[in-house]
Amino acid sequence: MQISNNPNITKLINKANSQKNKTQTTSLQKKLESAYKKGNNEELKKACQEFESIFLHMLLKQMRSTIPDGGLTQKSAGREIFEDMYDQEIAKKATQKGQGIGLAKLLYEQLK
Repeated sequence: MQISNNPNITKLINKANSQKNKTQTTSLQKKLESAYKKGNNEELKKACQEFESIFLHMLLKQMRSTIPDGGLTQKSAGREIFEDMYDQEIAKKATQKGQGIGLAKLLYEQLK
């Protein structure tokens, strides 16, 4: 069974692809397929954590977009870049440090 033939995985990857990180999600899909074909559980676990990180980053980005403008600093391109990078790092750390939101664990259990 290939990952790309699984409708649930395909749906999740398509949603991730709709974001600006297309190269990142393409790389992730290759990692998932490679780990799945090889039967390498460690590689698969890392790929699942990376997927969770991308998902969390998208979630944080959407949450941040609901906050009204204002506050101490004005909205600028620099601030947007900083916030995006910050959200990306928060998402990475959350998935590396522990459970995250549990998506990586569920995905890993389904694919192994």
